[in-house]
Amino acid sequence: MHNRAFSQIYETLWRPLFTRGFSLGGSSTLDYDRALRAYLARPGERRVLDIACGPGNYAGDASRGLTGDGAYVGLDYSRAMLAQAARDNVSERVTFLRGDAHRLPFASESFDTVTCLAALYLIDDPLAVLDEMVRVTAPGGELIIFTSVRASIAALPGAPTVAGLTGLRVFERTEILDRLHAHELIHVEQTVTGVGQYVLARKPLRH
Repeated sequence: MHNRAFSQIYETLWRPLFTRGFSLGGSSTLDYDRALRAYLARPGERRVLDIACGPGNYAGDASRGLTGDGAYVGLDYSRAMLAQAARDNVSERVTFLRGDAHRLPFASESFDTVTCLAALYLIDDPLAVLDEMVRVTAPGGELIIFTSVRASIAALPGAPTVAGLTGLRVFERTEILDRLHAHELIHVEQTVTGVGQYVLARKPLRH
């Protein structure tokens, strides 16, 4: 992820193939991804944080419909990925920062939308990252996650071992959901596509 050449081919070659792999060769993940991009592009005045943004795969979609003081912030640990993201996404509403997802450099309740898409399964101690995502989400704000899930072929004996050798963590079916429920998030929804899962949740408004 830190290699510049890799960051340049990530979006055009590796990522589409990997995304299709989550659907076990089908198109369900790609179909959901298109719907998600359209949702992120909806008009509104939002502050969006994209954790492990890589080369800015979703920056264009997430910033396109922003109005008023709306802004998109992409955070990643890889300098090469961030450099590619900055080259490909030039907008006054878009900012990229280098940082550790385990210790987000933002005040609590700072963002209306917090995403981590196709990255959580590669991060050490990912549940701590979920905790940070919840912390920086404003009341009424949303979390959107795409990651792996132990379903279908991932449930076969030996599959977690193979995944571990590649550095890919396979989450248990309710692992992400349980963590979000522990934070008392609401409207927690999970959509499984092959061995991938999309999870959406909302932080309750203060009473």
